[in-house]
Amino acid sequence: MISPQLAFAANYARARVLFLEGAATAGMAIHSHNHPLTGAQGETLAMDIAVDGAPDAKRLLIVSSACHGVEGFCGSGVQVFATHDAEWRAHAKAAGVTVLYIHALNPHGFSHLRRATHDNVDLNRNFHDFTQPLPENPAYGDLHSALLPDQWPPSEEVEEQIARYIERHGIAAYQAAVSQGQYSHPDGLFFGGHTATWSNLTLRHVLRQHARQARNIAWIDVHTGLGPQGVGERIFACRDDAQALARARAWWGGDGQTPITSIYDGTSTSARLSGLMWCSVYEECPQAEYTGIALEYGTVPLLEVLNALRGDHWLHRHAETPPALSATIRQRVKDAFYIDRDDWRAQVIAQARQALFQSVDGLQHATGT
Repeated sequence: MISPQLAFAANYARARVLFLEGAATAGMAIHSHNHPLTGAQGETLAMDIAVDGAPDAKRLLIVSSACHGVEGFCGSGVQVFATHDAEWRAHAKAAGVTVLYIHALNPHGFSHLRRATHDNVDLNRNFHDFTQPLPENPAYGDLHSALLPDQWPPSEEVEEQIARYIERHGIAAYQAAVSQGQYSHPDGLFFGGHTATWSNLTLRHVLRQHARQARNIAWIDVHTGLGPQGVGERIFACRDDAQALARARAWWGGDGQTPITSIYDGTSTSARLSGLMWCSVYEECPQAEYTGIALEYGTVPLLEVLNALRGDHWLHRHAETPPALSATIRQRVKDAFYIDRDDWRAQVIAQARQALFQSVDGLQHATGT
């Protein structure tokens, strides 16, 4: 086992090296799916897969990172630590559980310090049947011009528009309008796309290749940016299904010590979202009983997170931005999704490790389909 501090990297390129080295040292089977573009340092980008256990196991745990690019600093650290954790790996092996690590679902965003993909899509709003009408979010349209004004930093007048909206409708309504997903403004925040992204298509391929033998699938998808700093909220990540929710609570709820929240009943810090990534399991692995959570670690206050994302999307629209301002905006985004302190990293690892062990215990006693 390594110290939590050594599992986390300062950039995507280093995070990838740490993950691949950890997986290789542990003797895991590794598969890499290269992204068509390069990273911020000209490096190769990839969705890297490591399989720890028998490829034909009936019980499978998926642990994924960087669905939202820059959030990968945290998720990668969790995965790297796990590859070095002999006690954890022995526990999974003894239970007959294979662990499928998916490192950097959105490697382009991870490398370029963006939450969105290379085509400005929020991957966790992108899983739709694009032959059907997409969800509408008129409230976002009302806010778009104020969220992404002509100049950055925004003027006082623009910020007053945002403040008035929050005063009239409340912070929860503002969060929902901005973050639930929108399909009308391709250059805007939380854009869900008009077609499946590279990450969407690649993930589906990975699930078909590595998860179709499983009868029980659990999934922990690591995120950051919502909730109290250092607290890993366990958000129910399945369809709105009472039986799946009961399983999630039995597996990860810790008899109420680590409660499972839900976007469906308003208990989560997240708004109710559309086009969610984990819906892909139902489509690509219909043979399996699926149970999942998003492990969402708090960083900074909600408005700071959203304002950092406003700056990021403004920068995406303004390629002519001077280097100094560009660097400031990018650093603000990283700071919004990753707390560069040892105590925060230690909190992340402790809670993730607990959730990993709970996953295996839950899978071990699952009945399957």
